Amino acid sequence: MTLPGTAGIVLAGGRSRRFGTDKLVHPIDGEPLLWRPIRALAAAGIRELIVVVSPAGPEPGLPPELAGAVRIVRDPEAFGGPLVGLRTGLRAALQPRVLVVAGDQPSLRTALLVLLAGPTAASDRPAAVVLLDPDGLPRPLPTALDRERALGAAEALLAAGERRLRAMLERLDVTAIPEAAWRVVDPDAGWTRDIDTIEDLAAPD
Repeated sequence: MTLPGTAGIVLAGGRSRRFGTDKLVHPIDGEPLLWRPIRALAAAGIRELIVVVSPAGPEPGLPPELAGAVRIVRDPEAFGGPLVGLRTGLRAALQPRVLVVAGDQPSLRTALLVLLAGPTAASDRPAAVVLLDPDGLPRPLPTALDRERALGAAEALLAAGERRLRAMLERLDVTAIPEAAWRVVDPDAGWTRDIDTIEDLAAPD
């Protein structure tokens, strides 16, 4: 399985303020949390893998089998927010499409990522594809983006002082995948799980 023309971006430059320590190195089933979304992207057939981290500190450990396939890129400023991190990843990506996930999403299913970034004719591709959560609201992550259009929107928003990922989606034409469609490949809604606090680790995988 491959997703030609698609890069994978993992946003991993946050502060982990509510967790108390660096949550992305916290073990889940004996391995760092960050390895989960990286492996999910690789399993979806993405060959260009980018992890965006803060400008200071050591480089994160990577899954041994993917260590040579992942590029680590650093934000230009520490903890500038997810839109800064996304811009960093978009600038680094070489493919025309990107699939963006958060480093604290441990339960992403391969089939769901393929649904998000599945092949369509280039002329028909929307600028962004998102998922509607069980409340019918669009979530900014994970998302599939047209690299050029998303980068233009991110640059303009950051120049205006905006830092929210949702603000970028508001500037793009967005296709939203409804719950009835994504439940087929992710019946437990694993994609909605992220780790913000120690208590979140107790949620089912």
